Amino acid sequence: MDFTRKWYQHKRDIRINRIDLWEPKFINYLLETNLGGTPKTNPEKYYNFSSYSYFDEKNENVKIYKDYRIRAYIEPAIKYKLTKQLRTLYENNATDMVGFLAELELDGNKNTELIVLQPEDNPSEKKNTQSIWDAINKDELMDWIQKQTKK
Repeated sequence: MDFTRKWYQHKRDIRINRIDLWEPKFINYLLETNLGGTPKTNPEKYYNFSSYSYFDEKNENVKIYKDYRIRAYIEPAIKYKLTKQLRTLYENNATDMVGFLAELELDGNKNTELIVLQPEDNPSEKKNTQSIWDAINKDELMDWIQKQTKK
């Protein structure tokens, strides 16, 4: 997760006031309190806390994951986020996952996989992290995990 992008997402959510603001206010409070400021005042802390950050030119944390097999599941739900929350592509965790995988591949990790779930794959009307979990084929995921432990 790119916590710099996430902080900006929440600032925008608060500014436009179109969703329940409990999460944006709470997460930004936690980030600012524990990272000693904002991405504007203390960017290095946000980069260090993020597994990947589009804004970090070094992206040193990506090296931690270089030798791991990484699978990311995303359901961008772009139309839903646009119509219900007025969110753009940049206020979407899917951008973090795609960027993270791209940086891993640039660093030599050839064992990455992106699973893009479509809205019709997801039985939940509400699009959130729980609904993404609901859409994942857990039997197939467990098979994938077991195969990784044998390598």
